Amino acid sequence: MNKTTEKVIVAGFGGQGVMLLGQILSYAATEEALNTVWIPSYGPETRGGTANCSVVISKENINSPVVSSCDALIALNEPSLKKFEGKVKPGGVIITNSGLIKDYDYRDDVDVYAIDASKIALEIGNLKVVNMVALGAYLGANKIFDTPAIEKVFTKIFTGNKTKLIEVNKKALQAGVDATRL
Repeated sequence: MNKTTEKVIVAGFGGQGVMLLGQILSYAATEEALNTVWIPSYGPETRGGTANCSVVISKENINSPVVSSCDALIALNEPSLKKFEGKVKPGGVIITNSGLIKDYDYRDDVDVYAIDASKIALEIGNLKVVNMVALGAYLGANKIFDTPAIEKVFTKIFTGNKTKLIEVNKKALQAGVDATRL
């Protein structure tokens, strides 16, 4: 991690794995001996509405878990992008799923990575890994962690009968990283 503190908002439709993406990012920070806070936003948004979470990662103590402005936004759908893009600091990063966000007029004071995470996930063979494609794109754009830090978390959270999910999530993560290099 190059800077002292990174604040991220992750948002999308309920059921897209927004919360899992945020948790994995937070767990990876812990694995890297960084301070972290993950704040989910639950409510009527689950399964169809806009769901979101925020993650704060810092080399220093975190004084407040509230994210009023962020360094990065990962928006998996257009309603989420519209709701949170104003919170991204100038010079920040926005990762979007261009498979669900078409012809959007993005801000010109941020770096935008419009990745067709839906198409990439379908090519991998599992639409449920859109979130990991987006996480990979974030890693590729931001370089906060290397993919092995995230893959280590996969082995801790995908246990028992979920171990079969590790490989497809690794593929999705790498595909997202690769998409930022095109």
